[in-house]
This record gives sequence, C-alpha cells and structure tokens, in this order.
Amino acid sequence: MEDRSIEGLVCAQRNYFAEGVTKKYSFRMAALERLEEAFLEAEDALKAALRKDLHKSASESYLAEIGMVREEISFVKRHLRSWMRKQRRPTPIAQFPAKSFTVAEPYGVTLIMAPWNYPVLLCLGPLVDAVAAGNCVVLKPSAYAPAVSAVLREMLGRIYPDKYVAVIEGGRDANEQLLEQRFDYIFFTGGVTVGRLVLEKAARYITPVTLELGGKSPCIVDKTADLSTAARRIIFGKLLNCGQTCVAPDYVMAHEEIREELCLLLQKEIKKMLGEEPLKNADYPRMINEKHFDRVLGLIQGQRLVTGGGSRRETLQIEPTVLDGVQMSDAVMQEEIFGPVLPVLTWGSREELRSMILQYEKPLAFYLFCKDRKLKEWALETFSFGGGCINDTIVHLATSHMPFGGVGGSGMGGYHGKAGFETFSHRKSIVQQKNFPDIPLRYQPYSKVRDRLIRMFLK
Repeated sequence: MEDRSIEGLVCAQRNYFAEGVTKKYSFRMAALERLEEAFLEAEDALKAALRKDLHKSASESYLAEIGMVREEISFVKRHLRSWMRKQRRPTPIAQFPAKSFTVAEPYGVTLIMAPWNYPVLLCLGPLVDAVAAGNCVVLKPSAYAPAVSAVLREMLGRIYPDKYVAVIEGGRDANEQLLEQRFDYIFFTGGVTVGRLVLEKAARYITPVTLELGGKSPCIVDKTADLSTAARRIIFGKLLNCGQTCVAPDYVMAHEEIREELCLLLQKEIKKMLGEEPLKNADYPRMINEKHFDRVLGLIQGQRLVTGGGSRRETLQIEPTVLDGVQMSDAVMQEEIFGPVLPVLTWGSREELRSMILQYEKPLAFYLFCKDRKLKEWALETFSFGGGCINDTIVHLATSHMPFGGVGGSGMGGYHGKAGFETFSHRKSIVQQKNFPDIPLRYQPYSKVRDRLIRMFLK
C-alpha cells in the first residue's frame, strides 16, 4: 500500500530522484510543456479562484500573476538547453594542460512554501525554475487562499505523479510536518517570523534556503521629479492587490518643497483609477481575512487623512488611504503595512533622508522619483535593498532577465529566469587533467629550485 504521509511522500520523491530521470533535458522540457498546456487550460479557473480568495479582477489576475507565470515558462523553455551545458572556465597556468568547467546539477527533493497574496505567481514561478533545474518538488500553497490551492492541486496532480511534483494543502500543522522533513533545498516566500523558523529548521540538516521576505520599502520623491507621473505610478504600485504586495511602496518620503502638491496628486490618481467611491468599484481587491483587515484599520487610527479611511467589514475592503503628517514613531511606521495605506513623510536634506530610512532593516524594494543624476547615484551607493526602480514602482520584478530577491532582513537568494535555474541547482566545479605531461613541481621532495618555480606560477 502506498504511503500517503508527508514522510512517505518525501521518501518516494527521494527514491524517484535517485533514478536520475528528472535530470535529463528531454524530461525537463516535457515537464515544462505539460505545465504550460495545463496552465493555459486552467486560466479561467485560476481567475475565478483569485476572485474568490482576494476579489482580484480578471485583468489584475492576468497582469500580476498569470501573465508573469506564462512569461517565465516561455523564457525558461527558450534557454534551458544552454543553461544545462557545461560552462568552460579559465584554467590557471599552474594546472597546465588541464581544462576547467562547471556543471549544474539539481539539488534533489525541494520544498516550495508559498504565501497567500500572490498564490498563483508565488507557487508556480519557483516551481517552473525548480522543474527546469531537474528537481522533485513538494509544493505547499497557503491555506489562506484555499480556492487557488484547490485549483493548483487538481492541475498539478493531473499532469505530474506525486513522486515527482506533489501539492500539500493544510495550515500550520502541515507546515510544521513539512519542516520536520529533510529536504535538499527549501524556497520560502512569506513573513519574517516564519522565515526565521524555516531557517532554524533548515539548519538542522544544513539545508540551503532561499527566503523571500518583505519589509518597509521606501519611495523617495525629489523636488525634481515629474510629480504627476510619480503619483500615478506610486498609486498603481500601492493599490495592486489592495496593497498586499511584498514590494509595494510602504511609505513615501516627499521633499518638503513638493509634499503638499504630491499629496493632492496622490488623491487625484486614486479617484481617477477607482472612482469617487472605491469600495463600490467591482475591480477593487479586498484584505485576505478579518485579522489583517482589523490590523490595517488600527494603523489608520489617530492619523491625519489626506483621503480615504473608510472601510466595509462585510467585504473586508478598506479605502485607499493617504496619511499626512506622519511621524517615525507612529504605529504605521513600526511594521510593514501590507494594505492600502500610504503614509507620507517629509525630508529636506540627504542626511535627513539617510537617517530616516536607515532606521529600518534593508528593504526588499526601493523606489526613487527624480531627475537629479547625482541624487540617483548617491541613493544607489547609500542604501542597500533587494531591488527597485527609478521613476517607477513594482515593475523591476516583472522580468525573467534579472534576479528578484531580498537582502538582510528582507531575505536571501534570488530567482526568475536563469537566476531561478541557478538557485535550484548546485554548480559543480571540475578540473579535467591529462595524464601526460605530469609536471613534477608539486610532488615531494621539495627543493629551493622547485620553490622558485612554484612562486613563478602562483602569485
């Protein structure tokens, strides 16, 4: 009888990986093609599930999730053969006449733990990279997005056997059971608290880990910026998925000379995008659950509103809210907001800006709106962050050509495209030596002549 326990599943995947079939190029490509076909067939079901879980519109679902997964699959398929080839490396003259190269090999049995805020993208994006790299995968969607989780379980269960790719549903108990198993690689996207737990559990087996976390991502607006464009792009980035985006601009640092004008423009852009009454807009997403709904409402209390502040409990929706006069000591500045609330703070000098932003952990994202070349160079040299944009928000993650990931408190490791393939691969370094000539310099007995010759080659 087949063992359906989590421990039995991991054991079955380990045995299957040991057969070596997942390492072949033909197998990997066939797996990606099956995924691509099944994903296209499931598009409507996934859109409906995203609507049910997060009240996302069909357009936003495709723009921010489905379309990005399709692009990742297409990109990986185009480049997989070249990524799998041996990569020649220079050989030191001291190793003459050898040749050197690296080979990418899959880790083995991998665990992907995904969050609820982008439940399609953040499940299937890493899965594409893990499959391309030749691994077996245990995929754990979030229990907070049950409709999407059910569609993914059915879709993946139809095209892959559990011994190759398996979907494990459930809540905290399932997470705890999974983290008790020995995996060859763990890829986690979520909050800092659980990220620490994942790292702690992985340390027991010295399992390599990628952590995609979050943090308070700043958005600096200089007096030289095109304010209308800045306001439009800030609101787009902030309101995507109702602010429940790990790279959303968490707060705005507006130069003191343009703060008031920027606040008015932010208010104008909200109305232009969502209408006078955003809560009546059929395409406006909602908070994932009542706990987060209440948490975000609590951050608004006692603040000075530029616009918004209203809510509707029965639909778990909160109006897009801009706060002015915010202080660094306020509650809204003590945690990642993860909702449709945008505090606006003021800066006057670079030193003041530097001091305020460096109070926080290194953020996952960083945004700067300006036309001042020296300010751009200063900001890029001064602040450490996962990735970001100049004169835009969010879009830096929407590419398979660059890695996406955090640094410090916002995570470790990166993925997308080739970076994702490398994340789920171990790259072996190999020196292939010839039997003749066998240069005797390295062998004993040593002598002063040999020492001089060795120093000629190794310096």
